[in-house]
Amino acid sequence: MRSDIESFLSLHRIAMIGVSQDPKHFSRAVYRAWRERGYDVVPVNPNAREVEAAFCSRSPQEIAAPVEGALLLTPAAASEDAVKDCAAAGIRRVWLYRRSPAAEAFCAKNGIDFITGECPMMYLPNQAWPHRLHRWLHARA
Repeated sequence: MRSDIESFLSLHRIAMIGVSQDPKHFSRAVYRAWRERGYDVVPVNPNAREVEAAFCSRSPQEIAAPVEGALLLTPAAASEDAVKDCAAAGIRRVWLYRRSPAAEAFCAKNGIDFITGECPMMYLPNQAWPHRLHRWLHARA
């Protein structure tokens, strides 16, 4: 799993699916953290047109320039549809923040590389101590 995570972190242009319209939501903190570290993050939310002053796509298929992967911050119940949208858009690498057996099965059946159930904040470089502690504890479990 660690090599999959390192490989995903080496991507540059990433769709972030499920970014909330609420600036205090966890997904917005993830969005900001990835952007602050130089990632070209494309927010995706079917109900928003703008996130943090950036154009927000309604679906992965609507993204103008190709992305290299997608980070799904969607509820688990919405993840299967989200990975189907990723497949339709030609996205072959996804990170499922929330575990979803249906989404995982779809990825496996359709040759989509996926990471599941791992917090993306734990693995970003130069993170605040709570995330580093979470990563350290997770590695020992």
